[in-house]
Amino acid sequence: MEIASAARNALLRPAFLVPLAALLLSDLMLGFYNYMEVVYLSFALIVCIGLWLQKRRSAIHIAGAALASSVLFFLLTNFGVWAFESLYPKTIEGLIACYVAAIPFFQNTIQGDLFFTAVLFGGFALLEKRFPKLREPRMTAVAISV
Repeated sequence: MEIASAARNALLRPAFLVPLAALLLSDLMLGFYNYMEVVYLSFALIVCIGLWLQKRRSAIHIAGAALASSVLFFLLTNFGVWAFESLYPKTIEGLIACYVAAIPFFQNTIQGDLFFTAVLFGGFALLEKRFPKLREPRMTAVAISV
């Protein structure tokens, strides 16, 4: 019960609420599909990657998080296609065929994710230089004498 409460509270944070609400709004406009829950789960897990990244902002961590998010989305959503659609046999060979068929789309996903990550994080870094108030305060070590 405690885990469910913690999960519910986490999902009410704006970091989860905003992307999931935007996804729901687009689904309401464009229509629902068979494996929506897989897409929503992947978005929630990608938000978790973003929360992990908050305290580790460096170019390498940001690029790694972008790649990890792309891979996570690719693996989960294509698993959903295999599991919920009838396009592929429900065998390991069918799952592999599903992933292989999706590789051309994955290239575009990675390129788009890396481009927009560079634009958004790079743009924010430039804004932080121009407007120091945007910078997060650095944590300083406090010496405790005993």
